[in-house]
Amino acid sequence: LVMVFYGSNGKSNPVSMENKVEHQAKNQITYDVHLPSDLGVVYKVRLGLQNLENSISQLSLHHFKMQNTSTLDTFSLTINKTLPLSLNGDRWIEFPVEWPLKEALSVVTYHLTVFSRNILTEGNVVHMTACIYGAHGDTGDRSLLWSLQNVQQGENNESFLVIVDAVELGELDKVVLLISSKTDCKVDIKKLHLKESVKDHPIYVFEVNEAFYLDPNKPEIQREIPLSFVIRGDKQKNGIDNNVKKEGSQAENQTEYTIKVYTGDKKGAGTDANVHIILFGNEDKSEVFHLSQSLEHQDPFERGKVDTFQIKTKKLGSLHSIEIGHDGKGF
Repeated sequence: LVMVFYGSNGKSNPVSMENKVEHQAKNQITYDVHLPSDLGVVYKVRLGLQNLENSISQLSLHHFKMQNTSTLDTFSLTINKTLPLSLNGDRWIEFPVEWPLKEALSVVTYHLTVFSRNILTEGNVVHMTACIYGAHGDTGDRSLLWSLQNVQQGENNESFLVIVDAVELGELDKVVLLISSKTDCKVDIKKLHLKESVKDHPIYVFEVNEAFYLDPNKPEIQREIPLSFVIRGDKQKNGIDNNVKKEGSQAENQTEYTIKVYTGDKKGAGTDANVHIILFGNEDKSEVFHLSQSLEHQDPFERGKVDTFQIKTKKLGSLHSIEIGHDGKGF
């Protein structure tokens, strides 16, 4: 059993419960834990099993009690959970610490959606964790491939949902990925979407767009992914969601964009593939638009040419980024 303590000034190193037994009664163990003096006020504790690779043993946790030996302030919590949460499940739980006269944070269920290309086909040999960072600390390394939900697979893309319970993180900042494999393989990750499960917005978007070449004889790959942007969403007005197209109000809630695509002038710069674009604003993102009807050319995206496209979409707010790509078909 390992514990990590989070204070107002930082967090402790993992505290191993090995050889720290001071008093042991039936179904109860007491430890003395010495925390750094500069940690500040402890506001969160994470409990976990350090290593599950060669063991399927489980640990049932019923109650947690912590006392500051200087002030005698005491915090106690009924847990009644078993680690790991399933046979191959999440091996960490965390909870806020509530001291007298101090307001505690709450536990939040986060939905992390991974958009990738071939993780699901390599899932039996790939191990991948994510550590999510926010204003109130981090989640620690959480496994991404132990319980996949909302799995969607297309010809060239896939997505799946991972559920993470953690003490609320506040404004999110970055995600650190750790990826390893038992065999040689390639894992292609496009982006991560992260939000609270009970809210549609905000959606924190972390763009990855990288293929990872894994070798079992090399150290695991670590990649820090900073926050790319946040989709805040429209607030409802008069009980009608602006994202829902209503007859009569549709025109006033739409914005028209003119898109010019300049195809390069090098050999092989053009494409016959089907090109798509998505626009991202500070209020919402557009649907997927296929750029096929060029105003200048019947056959768009030829070498050295400029193609103009006009699209209409819902109000997105101020644009800050786009996604553009194609399906890889043709030359």
